[in-house]
Amino acid sequence: MQRLMQFFREVKIELKKVVFPNREELIGSTWVVIISVFVVSVFLGVIDLGLSKIVQALLRW
Repeated sequence: MQRLMQFFREVKIELKKVVFPNREELIGSTWVVIISVFVVSVFLGVIDLGLSKIVQALLRW
């Protein structure tokens, strides 16, 4: 029981050291993630389309 209480005391101390982002930083980071996911999905979609066309051409050959 003593170890558990010590653990929670240490967690409380560490949480006081954490710097949480403000609203503007959070919104900016969210946009970065959304745009990154969109770019990667478009890139993978183009690669998938290209590879599927190559495979179809090879199977017809």
